[in-house]
Amino acid sequence: MRILLVEDDPELGDGLTIGLRQAGFAVDWLRDGHSADQALQTEIFDFVVLDLGLPRLTGMEVLHRARSRGLAVPILILTARDATGDKVSGLDAGADDYLVKPIDLDELTARIRALTRRSAGRAAPLLIHGDLAVDPAAHRVTQAGQAVELSSREFSLLQMLLENAGRVLTRTQLEQSLYGWRDEPDSNALEVHIHHLRKKLGSDLIRTLRGVGYTIGK
Repeated sequence: MRILLVEDDPELGDGLTIGLRQAGFAVDWLRDGHSADQALQTEIFDFVVLDLGLPRLTGMEVLHRARSRGLAVPILILTARDATGDKVSGLDAGADDYLVKPIDLDELTARIRALTRRSAGRAAPLLIHGDLAVDPAAHRVTQAGQAVELSSREFSLLQMLLENAGRVLTRTQLEQSLYGWRDEPDSNALEVHIHHLRKKLGSDLIRTLRGVGYTIGK
């Protein structure tokens, strides 16, 4: 899952970036509202963590612009503003959640998982497909009750395909979800991950539609 973090505090932004990456997310960190607004117009993100007190363009302005363009990506406001009026304004403007600093990283990642489930129309915390079970919170995969070891990228790729079961995802969609700006994947990196997943979970799990993309059937 690719997250856009918009936070102008260098210490907090650095800490959140490291923590979220350790939790298995691809994270792009921007420090001002104008850059965030531009990125949301040109890039694909699965989630946005947005501060309000940003230079160049406030977080509320970024939020308003994103929603006015019809952008449906889940957005969590992360701010020091704890007044009820600020919370109401942020949620009414289109934010999906509102978290007041200082924050606990475990709580933040749990909220990201919960909001992602809801945006996908899924209530259960586990992703189930036949005898395959994926637990995003524990970062655990089992097949027929047996644990399967996956790399972080393999896990993220499998999770995205299962969350979109029945849909064909293009190479661009998958790569943008797996890699942030700091990552430069090899030209065949996605195919290598797909190959490893098939080897570990069965060759019939992931279908290739040549010239289109990849899918896991419902």
